[in-house]
Amino acid sequence: MSNPRPIDIIHHRASHALEVAFDNGERYTLPCEYLRVESPSAEVQGHGPGQRVLVPGKRNVNIAKIEPIGNYAVALHFDDGHASGIYSWTTLRELGQEYDVRWPAYLAELQARGLDRDR
Repeated sequence: MSNPRPIDIIHHRASHALEVAFDNGERYTLPCEYLRVESPSAEVQGHGPGQRVLVPGKRNVNIAKIEPIGNYAVALHFDDGHASGIYSWTTLRELGQEYDVRWPAYLAELQARGLDRDR
C-alpha cells in the first residue's frame, strides 16, 4: 500500500493555518506557527543529530506563498522570510499526527529557555 497523498491543501490566511486532507480520510489543520518552528529545513533542523534550533517569536507568522515541488511536496514561504523548508507529503502527515506531542514539547522548551512565542 502506498503512502497517503494530499487531496486538498487550503491556506486559511485569516486564522494562520494550513489544512491538509489526505486520500485515506486523514485531515489536519496545522497552525502556520507550528509549521514554521518545525520546518524541515537545515536552518531549523540543523545538519546532524542534536543540532536542531529552537525558533521563538513566531506566534503571528503566516504563509505568504505555497509552491508545489513536483508531485511529492510543497515549499512553504513564510512572511518572516523563511522559505527553505520543503514539506513532503510524509512530513505534513507526520506533523499532523504528532502535533499533540510536538507542540507541547516546543512550548515547554521555550519556557525552559526563558523564551516566548512573541519575541
